Amino acid sequence: MFDIKQKGVNRVDVDFSGKIDSAEMRAAMDDLATKTSGVEGGRMRLRIGEFRLPTVGAMAVELSRFPQLFRLIGRFDRVAVVADERWVRKIAEFEGKFVPGIEIKAFGWSQEAMAEAWLESTSRY
Repeated sequence: MFDIKQKGVNRVDVDFSGKIDSAEMRAAMDDLATKTSGVEGGRMRLRIGEFRLPTVGAMAVELSRFPQLFRLIGRFDRVAVVADERWVRKIAEFEGKFVPGIEIKAFGWSQEAMAEAWLESTSRY
């Protein structure tokens, strides 16, 4: 399940949980592209609930749209990942090291207020 909400001109919140199949992945990527059109220097809060690996078909959709996904990510300067699972937070921060021009910082469920404050701040942590 993906739920994508615009929270201002340069802010998007994404909630994700469960297992994603190819149709859901395609719809989510299309929705994200639409809702982030025109975003520059954006901020994203990505909240990950119950994480289950996506289906092979969903991963194929993501790979086939990698150029589009890279352009989407390039619209953002900062992404706060809020997840209960420690390993999900570690992977998110690790991935952030390979995407130039973007800061990715992970927070636990109980740290959501800290994630919001970090997204709104202009200083680097």
